[in-house]
Amino acid sequence: MAERRSRSTEAFFGRRHGKAVRPAQAAALDRVLSSLKLDLNQPAPSDPRDLFAARPNGVRLEIGFGGGEHLHHEAGRFPDTGFIGVEPFVNGMAKFAAQLDSAPRPNLRLYDDDATRLLDWLPAASLDGIDLFYPDPWPKKRHWKRRFVNPANLDRFARVLKPGAAFRFASDIDHYVNWTLLACRAHDDFAWIAEGPDDWRRPYEGWPGTRYEAKALREGRTPAYLTFRRK
Repeated sequence: MAERRSRSTEAFFGRRHGKAVRPAQAAALDRVLSSLKLDLNQPAPSDPRDLFAARPNGVRLEIGFGGGEHLHHEAGRFPDTGFIGVEPFVNGMAKFAAQLDSAPRPNLRLYDDDATRLLDWLPAASLDGIDLFYPDPWPKKRHWKRRFVNPANLDRFARVLKPGAAFRFASDIDHYVNWTLLACRAHDDFAWIAEGPDDWRRPYEGWPGTRYEAKALREGRTPAYLTFRRK
């Protein structure tokens, strides 16, 4: 693996709150987090499968799941896989919690703070995949250092991913797509899985779409879907 870089835990997200959460969503949020939130003050298990009531075959992580459309869909498609979802934005987590109230996913755990802390807490070579879809592009150059894809976080990904596991990235911002390609190409532990243009123009198998993607398409931006393999 590439030489370990500085372990900064600077927050990579912007606001924690948006408009006021409705009472029903707030109640759902309290219920869901009380049962599903990971406690990073406790020692990490040697195997993250032990975080789930019914031990799954493997564990995947989605960082910044927004309203949770993809996470909820994938957890339903793969009930024998455990999913950890990270979303620090309170309104997104509250919306997802309300959805779980009506359609629970027993193979799910949640974390509502900085994903870098979770990545540093998890044991090495323990995840079967990491998804990062439509992250904040931080378009102003002075803010590029806050983009989640950076050498230190790719080190984190490489540490927790099993050999052969996938890091998937989707964005409608061309500059961030190019940024991610260059960053992963420069990292010794990742290889881009693409043989032709359709490999990054075509959504992932079983892709349900997200509200961010729908907005991008309405506004005329074309998403790219990248997959990198942990060597």
